[in-house]
Amino acid sequence: MQRSWLNLGVSFLLAAAPALILLRYYYRQDSERPEPKGLVVRIFLLGIVATFVAIPLELLMSVFQGLFTDFPLLTALFKAFVVAALVEEYLKLTIVRVFAYRNRNFDEIMDGVVYTVVASLGFACMENILYVMGGTIGTALTRAVTAIPLHATASGLMGYYIGRAKFAASPRLEGALINRGLRIAILVHGTYDFLLFSVPVLGTLPLLGMIPLILGAFLILRSRIRVALAEDHRRAQFDQLV
Repeated sequence: MQRSWLNLGVSFLLAAAPALILLRYYYRQDSERPEPKGLVVRIFLLGIVATFVAIPLELLMSVFQGLFTDFPLLTALFKAFVVAALVEEYLKLTIVRVFAYRNRNFDEIMDGVVYTVVASLGFACMENILYVMGGTIGTALTRAVTAIPLHATASGLMGYYIGRAKFAASPRLEGALINRGLRIAILVHGTYDFLLFSVPVLGTLPLLGMIPLILGAFLILRSRIRVALAEDHRRAQFDQLV
């Protein structure tokens, strides 16, 4: 019994720690003008809540998988890009749009990255805990280096475009940027899930693509962060001159 509780405790820590470590990493990227911690915590908690909203929505969307029963790869594609990626990324987008986007503290492009990553890590943290509670320490370790970074990078890329949208010259451009960010997040997230869901059909070979996908998305996000910080710095300097 004692060993069982110990394993449970270790699994819980392994499930939550990666999300908190990445949260600290991305929060510190905006070190010149960090976001208020109270709002960051609120967005993180809303990300956790979104996990429980996603469950019935994904179950509802799963009903349509029956349309592709005779085509296993199409089933995997639908499950990956619609049931999982579309539902989850749209929920994260909604959290940021409703609870952070109009907040006066959202005043930089980089803020879009920060708040969207925070929402995604709240979601990923709870999702990981749910998986690990029904799995093993091995499950926790595997998801620590795959699923959680995937959530952060996919949503972070969306957040970059949300940040740009905040300062768009027109409502039309604002909407276009937000939609572009959502599509990119769905593409990255859905590709990851498809590599996983296609294993029963294609074997374990697709799993080899997971780490390159996550690493590539991370490097692209890092470059977007540099662009965002540079643009924010130029805007701040201009505001000071004005």
